[in-house]
Amino acid sequence: MHNTTKTICSISAGIFVLSTMAACNKVPEKKVRPPAPVTVIEVKPADVPLSKEMIGETAGYRDVEVRSRVNGILLKRTYVEGQNVQAGQVLFEIDPEPYKAILDQAKGVLSQAASNLDKARADRDRITPLFKENAVSRKDFDDANAAFNSAVASHTSAQASLRQAELNLEYTKVTAPISGTTSKLAQSEGSLISASGESGKLTTISQYNPLYVNFSYSEQDKQELDSAKRSGGITLNHPSKFTAQLRLADGSQYSEIGQVNFSDNRVDPNTGTIRARAIFKNEDGQLLPGQFVRVTLDIGTLKNAISIPARAVVQSQADFIVMTVDKDNKVVPKPVTIRPSENGQVIVKTGLNAGDKVITEGQMKAPPGSTVKPIIASAPAASK
Repeated sequence: MHNTTKTICSISAGIFVLSTMAACNKVPEKKVRPPAPVTVIEVKPADVPLSKEMIGETAGYRDVEVRSRVNGILLKRTYVEGQNVQAGQVLFEIDPEPYKAILDQAKGVLSQAASNLDKARADRDRITPLFKENAVSRKDFDDANAAFNSAVASHTSAQASLRQAELNLEYTKVTAPISGTTSKLAQSEGSLISASGESGKLTTISQYNPLYVNFSYSEQDKQELDSAKRSGGITLNHPSKFTAQLRLADGSQYSEIGQVNFSDNRVDPNTGTIRARAIFKNEDGQLLPGQFVRVTLDIGTLKNAISIPARAVVQSQADFIVMTVDKDNKVVPKPVTIRPSENGQVIVKTGLNAGDKVITEGQMKAPPGSTVKPIIASAPAASK
């Protein structure tokens, strides 16, 4: 009995040792991560609006320098700087006294010329019948006519001098040539104003409504558009329907839509660009001349274009890459060339084909070569 018990203990100890060794030599099973879910869209070419964004600068519809037409001392300013003024409103007054004196002198000269004309006319009328009766010589008749003609000329000259004196006196009141907003005063009261030179400039009036936005587009842009139009790749809007939108410095969108009303007929050789201009309503004065804005032009329609969300594009140094999913659900990066579009979309010029599945969400979980679980963006996600 004692031997039997000893044998059973030995067998149990052996089984324990073997079990321990088997446990030590067992290799743990490797867990396989399930494919990461990613959102994809299937590329489908379609006609999309063609737009172009560029930098522009606002400018007054009309910028007019207010200048003095006469010399003199600036007596006073009759408006508030930076405020709106109306056409014909008196803005400045120049000392009128010297011009009043000149006007009085011109009136005296005109009166004297009128008296001389009356006398010359009477002499001519008196000598004419006598000359017909040969009572006076031909020389006396010619002298009378010459005196009359000279008196007429002197009278006309005196009238012109009087009118000039009247105008100069009127010009001592400097009026606004257009309605608009005034700039800072260029000359202060008491300054000697000259009709010529920089001292004659008193202020500037700008008309803000409507308002111009000046911009330029490159020669290359024009050539690409012309080439695409000839090939049928795009359809351009009629020039009368070239509209423009503005984005301000703070990123906000300007509420009014503008109209492109000018494009130059030559290329600037210094910059290689073509100047253009759009006009916008500015009734509330939100825009001021000299502002830099982003101008987006509605050019036409791009035929059979591939448009994808901008978030699907990854920039790698100077290149742009789009992550796609092949038929085996593996991630394949594709380099692309793009053209900016609107509403968070970009137009892919090269690199994608119809039917490609582009990852729009979940790129961080989908390194190249990995297997993913694509979910079509328009389809709801499967419940877990």
